[in-house]
Amino acid sequence: MPDPAPSTDDYIRVCRVTDLPDPGKMVVEVGDRLVGLFHVSGTFWAIDDLCTHDGGPLADGELDDHTIRCPRHGALFDIRTGRALTMPATRPTVAHEVKVVGDEVYIRLREP
Repeated sequence: MPDPAPSTDDYIRVCRVTDLPDPGKMVVEVGDRLVGLFHVSGTFWAIDDLCTHDGGPLADGELDDHTIRCPRHGALFDIRTGRALTMPATRPTVAHEVKVVGDEVYIRLREP
């Protein structure tokens, strides 16, 4: 008997795998939150689209490997963990769980 498909309970479908090139980034709405979705080296990552320094949008910034640079003041964040890597940001942004089922990408929000 084949294994059942992985459960998508608590996950919200946000796009198809083919909607986001590798490397690539996009902003998706998950519930009432804006989330930066990133596709790097075959893996999807998601963080709040929110610079913890001044509340600006992160996904508008430059993606370089596993870091995103805030376009306002240049703070770097790790897209895998949400960790703030450089000043002026000192606090992490929230990283969310991502899973791919078939050709669909799902996100489960984590609370701040």
